[in-house]
Amino acid sequence: MTAVTEIEDERLALKVLSLVVEPGDWRYLALARQLGGVGLLRALHEDPSRHELLEAVAVRLDALDVDAELRRAEHTGQRFVTPLDEEWPTQLDALEGQRDPLIDRGGVPLGLWVRGPGRLDRLADSVAVVGSRSSTTYGEELAGDIAAELGHAAVPVVSGAAVGIDYAAHRGAVSAPGGVTVAVLAGGADRPYPPAHRRMIEHLAAEHLVVSEAPPGAAHTRIRFLVRNRLIAALARGTVIVEAAARSGALCTVSWATRLNRVVMAVPGPVTMATSIGTHQAIRNGVATLVTCGRDVLELVGPAGEHLTVEPRGPENPRDALTPNQRRVLDGVPVAEGAGADSIAYATGLAIGSVQRALTHLESVGLAVREGRGWHLTDAARA
Repeated sequence: MTAVTEIEDERLALKVLSLVVEPGDWRYLALARQLGGVGLLRALHEDPSRHELLEAVAVRLDALDVDAELRRAEHTGQRFVTPLDEEWPTQLDALEGQRDPLIDRGGVPLGLWVRGPGRLDRLADSVAVVGSRSSTTYGEELAGDIAAELGHAAVPVVSGAAVGIDYAAHRGAVSAPGGVTVAVLAGGADRPYPPAHRRMIEHLAAEHLVVSEAPPGAAHTRIRFLVRNRLIAALARGTVIVEAAARSGALCTVSWATRLNRVVMAVPGPVTMATSIGTHQAIRNGVATLVTCGRDVLELVGPAGEHLTVEPRGPENPRDALTPNQRRVLDGVPVAEGAGADSIAYATGLAIGSVQRALTHLESVGLAVREGRGWHLTDAARA
């Protein structure tokens, strides 16, 4: 048997296993990495009753029409990308040995079912934008604006196609010329969810990427949503959370991103809104860095020095360029009634020479004017 044939056999074995192994079940994923896909399939066929884990999957495999499922995948335009393929996003390998004890799920997927012309190996610099389904207009606008700025910078946007912030993120990314976005689904990549987003998901499948660990036709279940979140976090270089309630599922993505040492960012919201409790807590606990726009995100995830943001400043004032002594003299100049230099010197406690030099400068920049023997402020100084 040639090396090429062995690789093809291993790819096929992983594809078949993905039809029967529950997404994120780290026990089977670990077995597959230990034995190889071919080895695990052989164990399932030989004597699965010797181990409870093997027996459970063997029952599902016996009941499955594998050929029909593979034809379904081909008919719906899905390809199966494995760790053996050049297209494999190697950042997912960071999930090796990682498990969320609350749901007892984790690990590197056997492979990913993919629809769309994009390539998974071009997502290493991507950013995940996630958040609440019960979003506000404020949150949706910010998520869309951030995703659009990322799109303009040629940074792919990863999200989950859900109602609210996810949808706004995808919409913002596709609005940018050349923007790329990826929808990671909890169920089969051929089952748009929620149904109301079918048109958007089909557009992403035609022009961008729709990805799932679950096999073709798989239903969207509660635990699969949580399992899916580890893929969103692992695919992206950083995760931005825009609006999340105290028990938001988006916080699961943040937890995974933190566990994987990815950059975590959060957009603050009104402190009175329940939809921002989770984001504020992440900032307060030091889990997330506060961001307010796409430029902030690019500065944190981009190469050092490439996307530096300018610190916000108020409008410049003529007083800004004055020395401390000049400001002190300016404060001593009367608003309307003229005063002599000696009177200003007495009021400010400065030497007469220093006051005269300061007054000459203040006159040159239009802040003080001398009329007769007295000095007073100009209109510009009083503004």
